[in-house]
Amino acid sequence: MKRGWLIVVVLAAGCAQAVSLDPPAPEGAAATACQALSAKLPATIEGLARTETDPVSPYTAVWGAGEIALRCGVGRPASMEPTAEVSDVNGVGWFADPARPTLFTSVNREAYVEVTISANHQPGSVLVDLADPIKATIP
Repeated sequence: MKRGWLIVVVLAAGCAQAVSLDPPAPEGAAATACQALSAKLPATIEGLARTETDPVSPYTAVWGAGEIALRCGVGRPASMEPTAEVSDVNGVGWFADPARPTLFTSVNREAYVEVTISANHQPGSVLVDLADPIKATIP
């Protein structure tokens, strides 16, 4: 019985579909940094495996069925005022968009990194998991 269950899980995992996510179009140093970040991102976050994106892009990453989505090389958040509060998480500054409570953007780096986190996950844990790869690849 147990063996049959494992086969079903493997088959289901093999059928995972890519998650649609519009890639940004960074240029120059930001594009180079985002490509480096893509190679350093964790395989899992909060127990969710990294999933393919559609279209495939070095500027996007998704974990689970889109529960956590990352876009590197986005523009400066339009709602971020000069006096906006930025939270430091392990050396990376994150702007939390008050109009979109599941959207966080790293803002103290050469490239902006936008992360959308579903309400099923703890933003702090996700941002901690992303801090080291961002610090290692985006000046």
